[in-house]
Amino acid sequence: MYDERLTVPRSWWLLTIVGGLSLALVMLRFSAVGALVALVVGAAGMAAALSSYGSARIRVVQGSLVAGQARIPVDALGSAEVLNPAEAVAWRSVKADPRAFMLLRSYVPTALRVEVTDPDDPTPYLYLSTRSPQKLADALRTARRGAQR
Repeated sequence: MYDERLTVPRSWWLLTIVGGLSLALVMLRFSAVGALVALVVGAAGMAAALSSYGSARIRVVQGSLVAGQARIPVDALGSAEVLNPAEAVAWRSVKADPRAFMLLRSYVPTALRVEVTDPDDPTPYLYLSTRSPQKLADALRTARRGAQR
């Protein structure tokens, strides 16, 4: 139904080179071979970190919303509000509730705020960074209709 991976921007991959070079410069003081090893290890470490950070996914599957590590049945969710970039900044800063579940990626300017209607869940809402908030809201609405049948 809906599947999105919150990958990091392409420009961030330059950090792998910067991280590797930084570590290589530190190790160059000791030996050229150490610097070469540090370059490879530093670049690989940065690549792994960026890949891990950008592996967060949002999916609507089998009557559930899966956002990162969270899995919530769609019948426990209420209305969804599409947030433009200005509203997204407000909801992740001054309007934020510390009890809210946030799948936040600062490099994604738009988001979706979804109310949690389950009375046993203390989480008031979900804040989900997404590049396609309207598509996600539509997928949740469709999944909710399917779950009610």
